[in-house]
Amino acid sequence: MSIPQACPWRDLYPAAVPAQMAVEHDSLAAAWRARVARAPDAVALRYFDGALTAQEVDAASDALAVAFAARGTRRGDRVGIYLQNIPQYALVLLALWKLGAVALLLNPMYRRDELRRLVDDAATVGIVCADTDVGEMRASLAGSPVRWTVSTSALDFQNRDDPRVFLSAERPTPAPDGDLSALLREFTGCRPDPVELTRDDVALLTYTSGTTGPPKGAMNTHGNVLNVALTNAAWADLADGDVVYALAPLFHITGAVVNAAISLITPTTLVFTGRFHPEVALDALAEHRVTFMVGSITAYNAMYAVEHAGPEHFATAKHLFSGGSPVPPSTVDRFQNRFGVYIHNIYGMTETSSAVIAVPPGTSAPVHEASGTLSIGVPLPNLTARVIDPDGHALPPGEQGELELSGPQVAPGYWRHPAATQQTMPGGRLRTGDGAIIDERGWVYLVDRLKDQINVSGYKVWPREVEDALYEHPAVHEAAVVGQPDDYRGETVVAYVSLTAGATATPDELISFTRDRLAAYKRPTEVHLRADLPKTQSGKIRRAELRRTSDRDLPPTTTKG
Repeated sequence: MSIPQACPWRDLYPAAVPAQMAVEHDSLAAAWRARVARAPDAVALRYFDGALTAQEVDAASDALAVAFAARGTRRGDRVGIYLQNIPQYALVLLALWKLGAVALLLNPMYRRDELRRLVDDAATVGIVCADTDVGEMRASLAGSPVRWTVSTSALDFQNRDDPRVFLSAERPTPAPDGDLSALLREFTGCRPDPVELTRDDVALLTYTSGTTGPPKGAMNTHGNVLNVALTNAAWADLADGDVVYALAPLFHITGAVVNAAISLITPTTLVFTGRFHPEVALDALAEHRVTFMVGSITAYNAMYAVEHAGPEHFATAKHLFSGGSPVPPSTVDRFQNRFGVYIHNIYGMTETSSAVIAVPPGTSAPVHEASGTLSIGVPLPNLTARVIDPDGHALPPGEQGELELSGPQVAPGYWRHPAATQQTMPGGRLRTGDGAIIDERGWVYLVDRLKDQINVSGYKVWPREVEDALYEHPAVHEAAVVGQPDDYRGETVVAYVSLTAGATATPDELISFTRDRLAAYKRPTEVHLRADLPKTQSGKIRRAELRRTSDRDLPPTTTKG
């Protein structure tokens, strides 16, 4: 693959990371087999007090692959995974890849119509769910194309039964088509017929959040995922014995690729603790001596809010990365001052198969002087990034436009949506919809989604700039800024804020706080204090939901400036 010569970001790469990286294997299954052959007795998965070696994981995923094949699952079939972060997630991923089947990532918080739309659109043949969700699953999937449902218990593969995680030790009745542990016993020692895959075969079907219309399934191929996992592994300098914590939910592209896949194809250990709980996560970091993790800034903020959290919990961390949304500079500083570790920004999309831009390890991201925005990093190996104008023409360094990405990380398109594919990925180049600036050194700065831009009396306001100013206030835990219609200005800047536990601040105080930090037209004219801000399952604040909020929904702490 040729990359344009004008890639100044190469000078910012860690010394051991090349500008281009070759992918050795044609599939994730082949990469996994190579990992097992290299160190079969090394621990691959940990779950509280439980552990599975690479050889044990290989045998278990073989057995599951045969069990799924016995239920009619074939190459190219879509099978939904409706689970939290437990070891079975990794076993099912590997089993499906060994069959050449496609893992459909399903948010276990989805219910009824929300779930059914994705299952039907993907023509899903099977589902693996938690035993506690069997009743909900049967009700949601009645009359669907799903032919079989297998359940599993989050209690399996560990004996600690942490009451913070497991509300009950009782095991509900399993799904009609079997319990995963029972299938492992039934098919132990069996191996699936070999399937020859190419890098163009689809490994994951990952639905977008639907912020620009109905959710669409990005077809993340084996080649896409291998490229992202290997470049991120090199970027983070993952080596034998490193420990990866599954912080991001695995039903999200970041969790599936830069938590799970990256660990499955490198000689590292993947640690699970179920659905995210800040105190449980901190305990796991210390107990298992975690060296690498990627998650949303919301998760890091939740750990920061734990009163007893200290540097000892992060003592073995080599690199921490945060994706989902750019991290405010003040949040990075506050976290580093308390715990002694720096949170590196990382950026990716469902359509890029997760992270493709990141701050180099050991480097502090610069702040864009004009906007006050912290850089999200530089393009990783094999990726071409540029900023374009509305006509698709490349803009020079420092000019603001739309971020466009191309390379082997970009998915070939959306499942059964050729028109959307052509619109979003013309010629294989992904139009991200993110407003961005790339400076002369190659640092990338996000200045928000183009559709989030606020127009105040003809002046453009980017929500991130206002949010970052609010984050400098010590009482602010989270902030989100949106534009609302205004008869005089066209739009006005409105902020929604949640406060740090135990802290106090009034809306008037927060509006005044921004006066020395922002031009008059950028300052919020309204501040609404909320106990919490609405978020996606990946931790992104739902600005669109806040924009739809009407005055009658607002709490009494609302103030207009």
